[in-house]
Parts: sequence; structure tokens; C-alpha cells
Amino acid sequence: MPFTLTMPKLSPTMEEGTITKWRKKVGDYVKAGDVLFEVATDKATVEHSAIDDGFLRKILIDEGKEAVVNQAVAIFTENQEESIEGYIPEGVKISNESPSELVSNLEKAAPTISNELSAPKTQSFSQPSFTPEPPLEHYSLPYEQSSSVLLRASPLAKKMASEKGIDIQTVKGTGPHGRILSRDLSRGQPSAKIPFGFKGKPLDAPGSYEEVPLSPMRKVVGQRLQQSKTFIPHFYITQEIHAEAMIAVRDQLKTVGHKITFNDIILKAVALALKDHPEMNSGFNSVTSSIIRFKTVDISVAVSLPSGLITPILRYADFKNLGQISAEVKTLAQRAKEGKLSREEYVGGSFTISNLGMFGVTSFTGVINPPQAGILCVGGIEDKPVIRNGQIVAGKVMSVTLSADHRVVDGSDGAKFIKTFQNYLENPSTLLI
Repeated sequence: MPFTLTMPKLSPTMEEGTITKWRKKVGDYVKAGDVLFEVATDKATVEHSAIDDGFLRKILIDEGKEAVVNQAVAIFTENQEESIEGYIPEGVKISNESPSELVSNLEKAAPTISNELSAPKTQSFSQPSFTPEPPLEHYSLPYEQSSSVLLRASPLAKKMASEKGIDIQTVKGTGPHGRILSRDLSRGQPSAKIPFGFKGKPLDAPGSYEEVPLSPMRKVVGQRLQQSKTFIPHFYITQEIHAEAMIAVRDQLKTVGHKITFNDIILKAVALALKDHPEMNSGFNSVTSSIIRFKTVDISVAVSLPSGLITPILRYADFKNLGQISAEVKTLAQRAKEGKLSREEYVGGSFTISNLGMFGVTSFTGVINPPQAGILCVGGIEDKPVIRNGQIVAGKVMSVTLSADHRVVDGSDGAKFIKTFQNYLENPSTLLI
């Protein structure tokens, strides 16, 4: 008899996926284990294989279309001659329509079936509507930069503009047919070697825009972070760290062939600080309203992708030396960019680090990655004047900001953690032991 293939749940946070490519076509015989299609989830693009043998008789979700978890995506039969006319997946309410009409309407019914029977239940809350304003259709430039503007200027205006060094092409005329008069020059811009503005008229009306659909990954990231910021009571602690010693250690290791990055050193320092302050290596279970005390230090490292953000995990971070951390982080980041991370490489974690220092930003604050209770945001190293021994001298300073969940930790816990972290970075030889 006919049977239905449904969209699988390929990650703990997956609610829907986009079928990017069908690897089988209608009429093909599919064996258990054969790859059926590729699906873009909130975490990566993965292949899905058949569980049962059968003939693919109808594709319900085409390439490029989304399906929620457990939504019907295809119909199979055990025998090639078996008819699927009149077949409706379990849970569909039968109407007075003919069997052929029911089959033709199956694609329309499938999303409703999924929503009613098997779509994941999520907490919903209202939010304001933020929509763009429509483009201005009847807007004209105050001036147009072209040779024709000189034809619309009076001889006196041309002469005065030349004497006063005014770019006459920046002036909007108030005379007949837009003719520029001497009285209009007060609103002009000074002449420059580089002509003011641009030549010609823009092709798009002011305020023109286009809308780009969210990728599955970016959609879930946005939902989770919005929920995190809305329901988790964040507090923030910022600390400046003298980075000269860290730079020196990095350079010394480089001279003997060890290419260690600042991010590797920061990861090691965070791992040891979390071990010293286990209250920061914690989380919050919103279902049971209980604090989670993680027993291992597993640090999530934020990696930016064109489709969104993912956080591969450095497991047992406190047990690994700088060389091991460096090699593993490079591998995880590369696998993340290729969309090849396995589930255990990005699901879980006890604490998160987000480093934007390579972009030269001074500091920033992050949104907690639930159910974790903390995220450390790292800015760039900057040249700043610092006071040493009562004297103002040139220094290298790095700013970090801790975002913490006030349900789990207090300000004093966060302060102790970040000061310990500072001590490790300002005395980085301790990270080599």
C-alpha cells in the first residue's frame, strides 16, 4: 500500500527545512539507505537517506520549497503498479471530493495536516509591526549635474559663481523654467577639484528596496536570540585588559614554529577561568525552572556564515593545550563553513565566546545562547595611553564584555570570573603550564 515520507527532524532546534535538491525522481525505485534529498536546516545542509524500500510516486515539496518537521514531502508505494489515487496520509479529514480531487489537492492539504497534527509547539508572543515605507515615486533632485544646467543660468549668475568659487551645478534655480539667478547662489556649494555629487539621475526612487528571504539557519538564529533577549534577564560586565604580555607570548611561540592565534589564547584563558568559577559554567532549564551545573567545560565558538551563525563546540577545553586548541578550532571552523559539522559538534556547550576583534571593533555586547548562562564578547587590541608607575605610556588594550543570565549568576560571580580571566591573559605564561 502507499506510504508517506515526512520531513525529518535533523537538529534539536529544527522546526522546518528547505529541500535544496532531490536525488531521486518520480518513478525511481529507492532502496533503504539511498540518499533521497538534500535539506538545508537551521544548522547545515545535510543529506537524508531512505529508511524503507519503495517506488517514489509523487513529490509533494519541490526543490527550493520549505516543509515543517513531520510534514509529508513525498508518497511511495511498495509496487510500481500500485495506484495512489485516493490515498491521503493518516489524519486528513475526508470530504465529499472525488478521489482524484483529493490527490490533486494533497499538496495544499499537507501543510495544514502538518500544522494540525505534528508541527512543533512553540511559545508565541506578539511583537510590533516593523515594515518599510514605500518608495517616493514623485521626488526630483534639487539639481542635476549636467552641462544643460549652465544653459539655465543667467550670465550674471555664471560670472558671480566663477568669482565666488561656487559650483553652479549645485544650485537650484528659482527663475523662470528653473533658471539660476544671482540670488540663488547663496544656496550653492563651493567649487572643488572633485565635482560635487554625481552625474546623471539615480535609476531607483528614494527609499527603494528589495526583500530577501531568511535562510533556514538565519531564521532559527533570529528566533532563538529574540526569545533569549526577551525572556532572559541579561546583565553586562566590561573589562579592559593589557595585552602586551599576550602579544609577546604569541610572537615568541611563532618564532619557534607554533602559529597560535589570540583567539586560541583567549579560549584557554576562558576554559581555566570557568574551571576556577564553576558557577559561570552553568545554564538555566526554562522547562523545570532549575539551574544547570555543567560538569565539563565545553566552549561554543561563534562562527559567522553567509547563511547565519553557528557555534561549533570545543569539548573538554580545560584539558587541552594551546596547540591542541588551535588545531581543533581551525578544523571546526572549516567544517562549519563547509556545512559538514556533525550534530555533536554544534549541539550543547556550556559557555560561548564571540570574537570580533579581527574586525577592529572596540567592544560589543552579545545575546546569551540558551540554555547557557553566559557569553563573552571580545573586541580588538588597540593602541591606548595607559598609566604605569604614575607615568602615561603607550599601551595595548583589549576590551571584553560578559553577558550573563541574572537568574543563574549574580554580578559578583561575573566580576570574579572576568577578573580571573584578566589575570590569565595579563600573565599568559600560566597558560603554557
